[in-house]
Amino acid sequence: MIEDEAALLNACVDAARAAGAEILKLVERGFEVETKMDESPVTVCDRAAESIILKALAKAAPGVPVIAEEEVAAGRIPQHDDIYFLVDPLDGTKEFVRGGDDYTVNIGLIVDGEPRLGVVYQPACDKLWAGIAGEDAFLEDGSGRVAIRTRELREERAAVASKSHFTQATADYLAEAIGLCDHVSVGSSLKFCIVAEGRADIYPRLSPTSEWDTAAGHAVLLGAGGRVDGLDGKPLRYGKTAFLNRGFCATAGWEAPAIGPYMEPFAGGGELPQGV
Repeated sequence: MIEDEAALLNACVDAARAAGAEILKLVERGFEVETKMDESPVTVCDRAAESIILKALAKAAPGVPVIAEEEVAAGRIPQHDDIYFLVDPLDGTKEFVRGGDDYTVNIGLIVDGEPRLGVVYQPACDKLWAGIAGEDAFLEDGSGRVAIRTRELREERAAVASKSHFTQATADYLAEAIGLCDHVSVGSSLKFCIVAEGRADIYPRLSPTSEWDTAAGHAVLLGAGGRVDGLDGKPLRYGKTAFLNRGFCATAGWEAPAIGPYMEPFAGGGELPQGV
């Protein structure tokens, strides 16, 4: 077990900020976009940020394996048991290469299949969210550090959804199961943070993602009083085959209707993770 979780969280905060600073530096210089085998984009920024995080975590938590997106893409997957990090050095790469601000650096710690702590950093806006599951969560920006908490369930609910992967199935779920027609579209893991801050009530994802896309934001939301359920309506767990999430629903802490029935359009296809 991790003896000092608060100290480790602070180390993850520092690592995420350092990675974000490197990304901004490389943006100023300019960069080329490559295409990975799964046809998703990758840049030197992804790799440079990941390298910084790997070195920082090796120092902060020696012996704890790190499963990082670009390392996995290169075929380097460390042996891991019950405690390990999941890292996405630049979530929202499609948004990033278009010049948008909705991209994030993500570091999450998994313990016994559950997110234990996480950090989400938005370099373009210098905003950082962090939390320890079941304890607390906070937001850091130019004004300092403030505690965040999900909001109480209200009659008028607000949804946040993927900017790049909003599907008809998602629209049907929000309209039929939740009774919502409107939503705000945001890129990357920022959607978890918006729910954690109390600015939205629900974030459904009815298409595949990778576990490193969700671990950090999931932990932040759990620290703020929220929950994330899988297709079966039970808490979303980690350590699945190919690090794949089929779908999930994140809320401010209340139990949402099951998303399983709305996943039918993806049966037999759509199995490639697409980021959050």
